Parts: sequence; structure tokens; C-alpha cells
Amino acid sequence: MRILIVVAAVVALGAGATAYALRTPDKPSVATEAGAVDLSEAGRLVFVDEVSGKVASVPLSSPNGPRRVSSLSCKRFYTAAQQGLCLAEAEGPLPRATALFVDKALAERRRVQMPGVPNRAKLSADGRMASWTTFVTGDSYSKSDSFSTRTGIFDQAAETYSSNVEGLTVAGVTSIEDQNYWGVTFAADDRTFYATLGTGGKTYLVRGDAVDRAGQKLRENAECPSLSPDGKRVAFKKRVPGDGARPWREHVLDLSTMVETPLAETRGIDDQVVWLDNDTIAYGLPGEGIWAVPANGEGAPRQLVPHASSPSLVTG
Repeated sequence: MRILIVVAAVVALGAGATAYALRTPDKPSVATEAGAVDLSEAGRLVFVDEVSGKVASVPLSSPNGPRRVSSLSCKRFYTAAQQGLCLAEAEGPLPRATALFVDKALAERRRVQMPGVPNRAKLSADGRMASWTTFVTGDSYSKSDSFSTRTGIFDQAAETYSSNVEGLTVAGVTSIEDQNYWGVTFAADDRTFYATLGTGGKTYLVRGDAVDRAGQKLRENAECPSLSPDGKRVAFKKRVPGDGARPWREHVLDLSTMVETPLAETRGIDDQVVWLDNDTIAYGLPGEGIWAVPANGEGAPRQLVPHASSPSLVTG
């Protein structure tokens, strides 16, 4: 009888453990409100709601308040000039991505398909130039030999599409096969851009020309650049000793003096940050939401929106 009781107890405990392991994790709760996500409503922070996977927005003046959630699903989203760029996963047996160009009401205007897993998306300030990056092998670039990227640039005014930035002529870089580019950010002339070049096991900040398809290396150890609104500084992530999973710290580079400043955020940022203005940078942290930090290296990071990623700001 004692043996039977012990066996029954073990079976009951095993069944309970299995049921606990298989139960669906509870989704976090976020407050929502009625209303459309409008890319012409200045002062609203637009992002990907990590609860639903949809594009959402909140007032930048009250980022912890209720959010409006749309029906548009994206992995990355960026807005500029009352339009948006959504980088989403595409259906199919192999990893593919779709770049959706949407208007201020998030209605589709055009789409472009490409291979790979969605990773980065960016528009120029006037909305003319669009860029995106996908992983075509691997799912991380924490090691230089574990990934390959495809970075495309689309000129909406000229209706021209360069499906892969690789092949850009850069002084001192001879092996095209060894080149990987990612994280494009555009200057105000819609011609000059900054990007990461990975080659020879190293990364470089590169300034490129989208017309001449030429570029130059500006400095080593720089990834995912983001140009400030005034065009004078570039924020980038720099590989530093520390967390093996996210071994980067965000810095800001003055393009006139080439002096870099580490920011107060010391947690590893694996993101292409955005400038909310010339003084403030916003970024996503996995599982931590969207945060902001001063661009001058002072102050302290503060959370803006929980359960959110891929921020950008609707400007006037």
C-alpha cells in the first residue's frame, strides 16, 4: 500500500510539472485606447507593440500612457515625412522579408520583397530614401563569421532600387566577397549615407555616396550608425569588453572633430538607435522596452515605453 501511494504521488507530481511546462505564458498587460495610428500627428512616438506585434503609438509627452494599436504587423518600423516603412516577415519555406511603404494612415503604397530575416529599416528625413537590412544566414552578428547581410536602398523619387549595397568601392577594401553592410542612415542631401562595413573580421563606419557608389572608411569598431538631425554627429554601437551576448556600448561621434563620447547607458544595445532631437537618443532593449538617454554622455537612461521596440518619432 505504501508503494502504491508513493507511485501515485510521483505520477501526480509529474503530471503537474508537465502541465506547468506546457501552459501558455501569460502575455504582459498594456493599456490601450481607441484611435488610429496617424503618421501626421506630430509629437507621437511610433513603435512595434511587442504584445501584439503591431505598429502602435503614444504621445512622447506621456509615453507610459495608453497606446493606440494598429492592424499592421512589422518586425521593424520607421516613420518620417508622414509616411512609414514596415519590414515584415514574408510567408514561404525559406526566410524572406517584405518592405511595405505606407502612407500616414498606414495604408500600403508599395512593397518590395527580399531574402532573409528582417533586421533594420530606415527612411531619410524627407522620406525619399529608404533602406533595410536582412540576415540571409544566421540570426546574429555577435561573431563576424556567423552571418551574412543584404542591405538595400530604394529611391522613391527616382523609382530606383539597389538590392544590395555590397560592391561599393571603398578605399583599402579589395575583397567584395568579404563585404557585409548593415544599418544605413541618410544625410539631408538624400545622397550621402553612413553604414557599417564588416570585412576582414572587423567593422568600420563608412560614409558612402548612393549615386557614385563609392565610400570611405571613417573609423574602426562602429556598428549601426544613426545620423543626428543636424547632420553633425553619428551615434553608433561600439564593441567593448563585457556582456558576451550584447558586447556593445553606444557612443556618439562628432563628425568634425572625430571625437567620440560614450553614453550613460552601459547595458549592451543591439539596435540602430534613433534621435528624438539633437539632444536625445532612443533605443530598444530586449525585454526592457524603449529607453532614452542624453546624447552628450551625461544624465541617466530612462524607460519611455514598456513592451515595445523599434521607435521613431512623428515630427512636424
